[in-house]
Amino acid sequence: MTQPLLRPPTTLQPRPKANPTSSSSSIASQITVKTPQQSRTPSETRHSTSPRPSLTPAAADRVNVALIRRVLCPQQSSIANDTWPINELLPPLSSSNEVDLQLYTIIAIVVKELVYSWYGKITPDQAFVEEVVRIVAHCTLAVEGRLRKIDLESLLLDEIPELVESHVLAYRISHGSAQTSEWSNSPRAVYHELNPHPAMLPVPEPSSETSIAQQSKNEVDFRQLLVQGALAILLPTEDLENACLRTLVADAVAETILGKSIGGRVCDGWFVWTSITKLVDEVKALSKPRTTGKEIEVDTRSRLERFGLLSERGDDTRPATNGRRSTLSEIFWRVLQYGYLTVISLQFVMVGLFTASSEAPRSCWSKTTAVEAPLAQTTVAPAVTLRPLLDFKIFSLVSTMLDLSFRMPWLSGSLAMMQHHLIQSPLTLLRVGAVDGLFDQYLYHLLVTHLNASLIPLSLSTMRTTLFPRNALPPPTPDPPSPEQQSEIRRHCAETLCSLFPAMLSQAAGLSRQQLIQEVEGELDVWGDAYLNKHLAYQILELVVVRVLPEMGEKGVKELMEARGIYT
Repeated sequence: MTQPLLRPPTTLQPRPKANPTSSSSSIASQITVKTPQQSRTPSETRHSTSPRPSLTPAAADRVNVALIRRVLCPQQSSIANDTWPINELLPPLSSSNEVDLQLYTIIAIVVKELVYSWYGKITPDQAFVEEVVRIVAHCTLAVEGRLRKIDLESLLLDEIPELVESHVLAYRISHGSAQTSEWSNSPRAVYHELNPHPAMLPVPEPSSETSIAQQSKNEVDFRQLLVQGALAILLPTEDLENACLRTLVADAVAETILGKSIGGRVCDGWFVWTSITKLVDEVKALSKPRTTGKEIEVDTRSRLERFGLLSERGDDTRPATNGRRSTLSEIFWRVLQYGYLTVISLQFVMVGLFTASSEAPRSCWSKTTAVEAPLAQTTVAPAVTLRPLLDFKIFSLVSTMLDLSFRMPWLSGSLAMMQHHLIQSPLTLLRVGAVDGLFDQYLYHLLVTHLNASLIPLSLSTMRTTLFPRNALPPPTPDPPSPEQQSEIRRHCAETLCSLFPAMLSQAAGLSRQQLIQEVEGELDVWGDAYLNKHLAYQILELVVVRVLPEMGEKGVKELMEARGIYT
């Protein structure tokens, strides 16, 4: 008897979606470049069990699609050819197919590791999994709709940097006053008094197991309340009444995602330093010319050098003659280099200003958020509610991180006075930094140009590989690095950051290269305590949730459930 051709599950009710907005070149996706093996940091050497070649983006997408089909669409396993694409088999999670692919990969991993581990032993029926997928799809679409209505510029460049700045200042005060304060034996207590959060109470003491256990319990309860409140707003009433589904989704988000990230190693100091190092390496790699693998190696040695009849240029041990270049020649080339850099910078700024001035004022601009398609438009609040971009806390955060008020107070004061005059100058002509001013439009033009929807799939992919390496739950958390290894990781991170700065910058500051590395290494200590980093992580999470779901800032979880007619 022949088995009838299986059809896509009808309970999911997918809707047609647009084609992917971006695609990789078929030729470029098949080219891999072999590079020499680089030295690993202690953390990389310790956590890597076996070498595994990195996949190209196209190959990684094929692996993710295969995982999604195997876990969420098992009906397709009996079909030789993949007849139906993913966006026709499953309901949409957002308006972007690339975002849906990353989100469905995370869902497939969670279902495979947490649901099938016990549900598959009971029944092979897929109705429960389909119901979970449908609930998640409903929540993600509701979140996307709410994201279109919030001011993402203010959230990313003003409110979150303000929290980071408060974290840095509280750390410096708590550790700087440890010798004179009555809390001299506990800088964590001083920090918590300056930057409190209910999930981090009580302050854990290494000698008290009770305080450590109580703090961990409060942290778990806070994550559960946060997720339960979000579900009480996003889920439809019939799904909210299903306590089994609600509990499963809440546990998956609160413990598997938030617990493994914020509650896990992500907030550890050595992990933050390693992440910064990898990020800087990625930025440096983008600035280098890309190789295609077809370059021709040219031997520039002469025939006498190739046959060993003449020593190579690199083996010449003769002392270099001093004064080969005259001082006048060095000055000439230095002036030429700075002049070229100045011309390029002025050209970049002038082109940006002319482009921004030709656009509509910022108060009338159609705002496009990171999750929207490029042509999607929403209405911005009136201009009286907007703040100048130059007045956002991101600029104050940079000044605080560099500690300009202490290192260079004259520079900090000059920049503050310039900022004040650009925003609130008595002369309207000079008020170019105010809302709808020329400089304000220029900054907004740069913002909407570089922060586009392509960053969302990349961020989700990075989060997925961090939480679920190799598309599976991570192994049991290994022992953290020793203090000596953590010092090496921090040192390597400082050296990587200093490699971004030109040598003339350290010379202008009156510091040698080693002194600059030591200064940067000292600033990295701000991120060295996991307990303090969790304060900042939970504050950012709570801020984002309240901005997306403002009802949670007004009512508790019990009140939100009772408003939906659910009494527990």
